[in-house]
Order: sequence, then structure tokens, then C-alpha cells
Amino acid sequence: MFKRVSGLNLIAASLALIPAFAMAQETQVVKIGFSSPLTGPQASAGKDNQGGLMMAVERLNAQPITVGGKKIKFEVIAEDDQADPKSGVAAAQKLADQGIKAIVGPYNSGVTIPASRVFNDAGIVVATVASNPKITQQGFATLFRVAASDSQLGGKMALYAAKELKLKRVSVIDDRTAYGQGLAEEFSKVAKANGLEVVSKDFTNDKATDFTAILTSIKGKKPDAVFIGGYAPQGGPIKRQMKQLGIDVVLMGGDGICSPEMGRLGGDAIGESVYCTQGGTMLDKAKEGKVFADDYQKKFGRPAETYAVSFYDGMMLIAEAMKKANSVEPKQFGPELAKISYKGVAGQYDFDANHDLKQSPVTVYRFKNGLPVPLTSY
Repeated sequence: MFKRVSGLNLIAASLALIPAFAMAQETQVVKIGFSSPLTGPQASAGKDNQGGLMMAVERLNAQPITVGGKKIKFEVIAEDDQADPKSGVAAAQKLADQGIKAIVGPYNSGVTIPASRVFNDAGIVVATVASNPKITQQGFATLFRVAASDSQLGGKMALYAAKELKLKRVSVIDDRTAYGQGLAEEFSKVAKANGLEVVSKDFTNDKATDFTAILTSIKGKKPDAVFIGGYAPQGGPIKRQMKQLGIDVVLMGGDGICSPEMGRLGGDAIGESVYCTQGGTMLDKAKEGKVFADDYQKKFGRPAETYAVSFYDGMMLIAEAMKKANSVEPKQFGPELAKISYKGVAGQYDFDANHDLKQSPVTVYRFKNGLPVPLTSY
């Protein structure tokens, strides 16, 4: 009798342990990669991107979502790619070696083009904001662009310059990065098609800070505007030096200069004669956009800049695709992402055959008191 009771007690005790063991098995950690410049001239943009991703992950982990019968806990592994192609490839390999299922990033086109090959070979889903058209022309099945391309950003800026600002002559500068070149080429192409004369083309690099020689040459061409294919660390000083040289004309650019960093670097030169474009509709016009901006400000003590919202939406897209596929494996949720129709904070996400957004509205911004202020979606 004693032995029988002991056996029953043992079975009961074993059964009592099963729920606790099952609960422990219910949570699965899924690693998500992040690649952006966290040091160097573009560190402000990289930290902005990282903030958007972390907001998304914190919200998803607080819910949490269930995939394959298990609650998912997302863990972000961040790498500083320094906006440098060589460092970006090393960062990509490091992330791939740590078993990430997806990456939100990279930020720069010059990094994304070589790094995307590493991610493709490892079968990792990529959600990038990098805008060079060549990125999605590589035909990688797991690579998606979650923001506007250069053809949209540069082209819409050119249309606005010709149709709304009624400009006639423009000088173009690019920083020789994949992003800057692609943007300048698209701007120039659409500008010429709409009656704008490109009176000069000059080249710099993404480490330069002195543009006196280029701007002195441009001054002699008497343009109505200067277009910069590059980022705020060049855009800010260019406008400041334009003011010093008495070049009182419009400065235009794409999303790379569409951030408060322009005001910090260009000082009082960054005013209402500076225009830029950014993918997505105006955040302050949509309830979700305003909530996101307010939440970001509260959490980080600084305003969301250019792509925080895209990194946020990119993570939410990945999570939604995992739910639809009922799997955290890229081979399973990648195809679901390709056919997804999702309303994010920045806009509607539907992908074409190249994994570019089918519709990517572009917002034109004008600077006021050193900050980009949305004018219109174009």
C-alpha cells in the first residue's frame, strides 16, 4: 500500500511539473539584426534608426505575439557599420554568424549593396531604407525596401523645383556614395525632362567639410539652386559656406539632409531656402504619426528624425509576416512579407515584384529655424 501511494504521489508530482515545463518552452527568443552608423559623421541618423527599432521591439515584447504556439521575445543585436562598405560587410557577417532571422537596416546604400549579398547567402530577411535603385535590382528573394527609392526621392524634388518653385538653372553636387550618386542622377534626369537646366555637376566625398572651391566655381555659373546628393554632414556646411560666399540661392536635397542635423551643422544658414524630400506621408497629419512622434520624444528626449518611423514599421512588418507564416524561419515568413498588405505609421506597405513599395508617397520639407517642416505630400 505504501509503495502504491508513493508511486501515485510520484506520478502526481511529475504531472504537476509538466505545466511549468511547458510554460518555459512557450517563449522563443528570436534574434533581429540592426546595422547603421552609430559612430562617425552619420551617428545621429544611426541612433535615430536604432530608437525606432527599439520602440517596435519593446511594444512587440510587451504584447507578446505568438508564433508556432510559442510566445516570441525579440532580441536586437546591433552593429555599427560606420556608413562604410567594408565595415558594413564585416558587420553583416558578424550578424549572420549570430543566427539572426531578419535585419532592419542597413541605412546607407553604399553599405547595403555589398552587405545584402552576405544576408542573401545566409537566407536572412532584410528590411532596408537604403534608396539606390540597384539594391532591389539584384533579385534577392529575402530583401525588401521599406522606404522610397532614389527615383522617387530625387525625381519628386526635381518636379517640385520645376513646377512649384519655378526654378530654371540648377547646379548638382554629389558625394560619390551609392546613395548620393543615385539621388543626383535621378534628380538630374527628371529635372532635365521638366525644363530645368543642369548648369554644372561637381563631386565631393562623404568625409569632406570644406566646399569653398566647388562653391566658388558654382557661383560663376549663376544657378537658381544647388542640389546636393548626400547627407547632412555635407549639406549643413555647404549651405553655411554658400552664405559666406554670397550664394543666395535655394539648396535642395533628398532624405539624407532631411533632419535636424542640418540645423546643428549649418547654423543660421539653414532656413527657408533649404528644401528636402522624405519618403512617406506627413506624420503630423495622421493620428498614428503624431502618437509615434510624441512617444519617441518622451522615450528618448529628442525628436524622431528621418527614418526612426521606417525602422519601427520595418520591424512591425517582419513580425506580421512571421504571424501570417506561423514561423520565425526566413524561408517561411519571407514569402508572406512579399505579398503582405500592411498599414504602418509611415504609410501603406505593399511590395512589387522587385520588393520595392508599390506606392511610396514623398513629402517635401522646407526648413524653418533649423528644422525640416513638412510642406506637402507630392
